[in-house]
Order: sequence, then C-alpha cells, then structure tokens
Amino acid sequence: MTTPLIIATCVLLLFAYVFDLTSHRSKIPSVVLLIGLGFVVKLLTELFGVRLPDFSMALPLFGTIGLILIVLEGALDLEVSREKLPFIGRAALVSVVPLLAFSFAFAFVLQWATGAGMQQCLANAIPLSVISSAVAIPTAATFKKADRDFVVYESSISDIIGVIFFNFVTLNDNIDYVSVFDFVGEFTLMIVISLVATVLLGVLLAKITHHVKYIPVTLAIILIYAVSKELHLPALVFILFFGLFLGNLERMPIVSGLSQIGKDQRDREVNSFHDMVRETTFLIRALFFLLFGFVIESSELLDGQAILWSLGIVVGVFFLRSIVLLVVRQPLRPLLFVAPRGLITILLFLGLPLTQRLDIVGRSMIIQVIILCALMMMIGSMTVQPRKV
Repeated sequence: MTTPLIIATCVLLLFAYVFDLTSHRSKIPSVVLLIGLGFVVKLLTELFGVRLPDFSMALPLFGTIGLILIVLEGALDLEVSREKLPFIGRAALVSVVPLLAFSFAFAFVLQWATGAGMQQCLANAIPLSVISSAVAIPTAATFKKADRDFVVYESSISDIIGVIFFNFVTLNDNIDYVSVFDFVGEFTLMIVISLVATVLLGVLLAKITHHVKYIPVTLAIILIYAVSKELHLPALVFILFFGLFLGNLERMPIVSGLSQIGKDQRDREVNSFHDMVRETTFLIRALFFLLFGFVIESSELLDGQAILWSLGIVVGVFFLRSIVLLVVRQPLRPLLFVAPRGLITILLFLGLPLTQRLDIVGRSMIIQVIILCALMMMIGSMTVQPRKV
C-alpha cells in the first residue's frame, strides 16, 4: 500500500503543478481544479473499492502550516513605504468592513432562525466572513501589480483580523470591558514578541554559515506561531511582520547582524529564502486542497436545505464587497470576484468548540459556500484579461 500511495501522491502533485502553470491561460483558478481532482480521486477509490486511511485528521495540520507559509510568501512580496499607506488603508478597509458587517448581519439571521445567543451565533458566522489568502493570493498572481498587491494586503489582513475576532468571541465566556482590556494587552504583547523575534530571526538568517539554514529559520517561524496561538495570542501578526521586514530591508533600519554582510549577499539570502518559502507553499497548499476535495461527500454537495443558505451567504458577501469597493474607489473588475472562502474558513470551523456549534452551520454549508465562491472567482477570472505591469 505504501508504494502505490507514494506513486499516486507524486502523480497528483505533478497535476497540481500543471494546473499552476496553465491557470493563467485556462482562467480557472488552480484551487478549483485541485478540489475537483481530489473529489474525482475519492469517487474512483469508491468505484474500485480501494481502502485508504482517514485523511480528514490531516487537514488542520496542512491547513495551519499552509496558512503560515501563504501569509509569509505574500508579505515577502509586498513593498511598504510612506507613499503606499493610503493604498494599504484602502485594502484594510475593504477587508475589515465587510468582515465585521457580514459577521454581525449573519449572526442576527442565525439568532432569528435558531434562538441561540448572539455570541454563539457570531462564533458560527465569522468563519464564513473571512477571505482566504490561500485561495486569493495564487489567483491574483496574473493580475497587474496594483491589483495583485491589493489582494495580498486585503486577504492577509482579513485572515489576521478574522482569526483575532474569532478567538476573542470563542475564548471569552462573556464579552465585557475586562475581556476587551485583556484583548488589547494580548495584541500589544504580540507586537512586542513580533519585533523581538523578527530581529532575532533576521540576524539568524544572516549569521548561519551551515549549508542548512532556511529550514531551521522556517521551523522557528512555525514554532513561534504555534506557541503564540497556544497562548491565544494573534500569531498571524508575527508572520505578516516578519515577511514585511525581510521584504523591505532597504526601507528599514538594518539591525547589526544584517549590516555586517554586504547588500548583494543579503539580497541573495532573502531571495533564496523567498524561493524556498514559495516552493514549500505550493506543496503544502496543493496537498491541503487535494485532501479537502478527497474528504468531500457527494451528499454534502447536494444537500438541498444547505444550498439555499449557501446561496444567500454568497449573495450577501458579494453585495457588501461591491459597496465597499465602490466607496473606496477600487475597480470592481477583477477585485469584486476575489472574495474566496477556503483554508481559513475550514480551520476556523474545525476550531469551533462543539458546545458552540449550531446545527444549521454544518459541513455541507461550509463546503457549498467555499465552492460557490471559488466558482465566482473562476467566472471573474475568465472575464478579465490578465495584465502584467
């Protein structure tokens, strides 16, 4: 069983690579093809009676590592300067306003439909309110630079704010001034940790002379994220901060460890690290969405009761998004269509305590919303001519 499984995995990952290469021509986001391929493999295994292990337990692991690497990869690509602050502000506005507006609006609907408390309804609504950078960033790869940067900023901020908001709602028994004060303290602590850890890891990256250097730094990044998350701190802040720091060394005061090497060598180190992150991100993202497609059940796709809710959710998402984009004077095409739900939605849904879950927000609704948003993104990509600037 081991050898055939290795062969199948290699073949599927090579398919994923082909999808990645051809997505800019087919206009079909590679994520859509990966989910579809995973689902087809599931049908084939059932048809031929092949018994495989339960891969659903691997989703949170691949999802968490994938989220870290995707946000890090996106942050490494971003240019931060004083002139770009208004642009970043617009991206933050487009990510935060619809997230909060949809979360509270859907929570009110859930409260009306179920009679549950507002806090519990919010906990169930937030996963469906967050844009998935794991899906959005690869899709924007063929957009012109301004639109691509906007998607990276917006989706990364949406992930961070969504996770923080979700943890705040689910980890506090009661939301009052004490919980708000604790939250502010945790966020401030995470900023301090991010500053210290970023400088230390930057020095480590410059100082290591051993031929193995990027993997230890990456493991340290994942470790800091995991420990921070275990302490209920907004750990994605560190990932974004570290990526922005490495990607913008020329615009920041260089710490002593980095200033001791020449600019050319420093740039080579950062570029090599970025290449390693980019390739590892591709691998983890492909495995995650293949697994996600594999664990989907046909009955979940065809759940008639859930589809009405799912269609309403998708309509609400894009309606709010169109309004905010018009207010901040950003182009509707292609940005309107890039509002996918995906990896982060699944992670937050799996992280929802069983005592807080509502029956109405089940796997069927989550899967249908993810697929409908992906199809909207695919349609949007087909109507836009990729431009490279």
